[in-house]
Amino acid sequence: MRNASLWRAFLGVEKTVIEDIEFDEVGEVVVAHVRPRRAARGRCGRCGTRPSWYDPGEGRRRWRGLDLGTVEVFLEADAPRVNCPTHGPTVRQVPWARHAAGHTLAFDQQVAWLATQSSKSAITQLMRIAWRTVGAIITRVWADTAEGIDAFAGLRRIGIDEISYKRKHKYLTVVVDHDTGRLVWAKAGRDRATMEEFFDALEASGEGRCAQITHVTADGAEWIANVVRERCLQAVRCADPFHVVGWATDALDAVRRDAWNQARRAGNTKVYGWAAGRRLVVSTGHARALKNARYALWKNPENLPENQQAKLAWIAKTDPRLYRAYLLKEGLRTVFRLPPDEAADALDRWIAWARRCRVESFVKIQQRIAKHRDEILAAIEHGLSNGLVESVNTKIRLITRMAFGFRSPDALIALAMLNLGGHRPALPGR
Repeated sequence: MRNASLWRAFLGVEKTVIEDIEFDEVGEVVVAHVRPRRAARGRCGRCGTRPSWYDPGEGRRRWRGLDLGTVEVFLEADAPRVNCPTHGPTVRQVPWARHAAGHTLAFDQQVAWLATQSSKSAITQLMRIAWRTVGAIITRVWADTAEGIDAFAGLRRIGIDEISYKRKHKYLTVVVDHDTGRLVWAKAGRDRATMEEFFDALEASGEGRCAQITHVTADGAEWIANVVRERCLQAVRCADPFHVVGWATDALDAVRRDAWNQARRAGNTKVYGWAAGRRLVVSTGHARALKNARYALWKNPENLPENQQAKLAWIAKTDPRLYRAYLLKEGLRTVFRLPPDEAADALDRWIAWARRCRVESFVKIQQRIAKHRDEILAAIEHGLSNGLVESVNTKIRLITRMAFGFRSPDALIALAMLNLGGHRPALPGR
């Protein structure tokens, strides 16, 4: 009995009878012959109910356990099937592993902990498993974790954004809690249907929870705004200042490119050899100066080094239209730095200025900003932005690099939730 208790501790199992321990000299592994205790026997592996016996299954089966020193360990047991009224013939439940898994609970737990703490190569070498196996393990660990928690409890202020996780326009939609900073929900997709799934899940977790959302920040995308408007009538919608100023920065860059192309057409180019059978034409003179002026125009004035300050002064003298676009971008940025009681008037004056500025890209942008006027002013009043969401997105990008090689986005989402969802796994027995 003392030895059986000791082996249960070594193997990290509960409600399990240790029948025998042997060393397989051929495979050089330790094999523990086990069976569930009577109280844990005969249950459906999927739902845990006690159905009738069906058949002995396909014989004995092995589960990989945590290594014993430098030696691999396997648990071996019969795998009979029961006839579940819901799931039909199903392998019976075992207390040491999840259904359809080839590893013990302790093994899964250690892999999940390592996935949140170390590199891909460290996990695969230490645990002696393939990286795709890691993806399957963290997916089922997060599924079990999610069943035991209420991820939407106390959710009031949320930020919504999308992030690319793979080439060919593959995106995740992510939702972050502004009050706790944790990742609340993530799903593959970037459309209205994906957004509807979040609010369906929120309402399913507790009746009336959509109505409890008080503030929503987003980047102004219609597929987000329309769903939020329908599902959270009382929520204050806030346009993210970073994205709004980004619209103006894109409009400014369009003006710079147009000025650069005009300078090139005026003859500020020269042939610079040949490559792949084509002439290489490079910018010279005014065109080259405009091409290298991008960062002087993009940066905030207080962050400009001396050479870029000189570049900006040169633009003010030589290209009034481009400099006007720069002032419009800076004027919009200034609006977000004003107190709420001054911001509304300043924003209205900016819209009027942009409307009559005779710079086509800013005439278009002012229409978009006028459309989102209330959301912009709400962001200023409540001091909310998607900065926290962008911080989470940066961490997800790092996780995405680590998750390269997973078969599906589900494993990536599980890894992101385990890292950023506020419920990191613990080491077995800790």
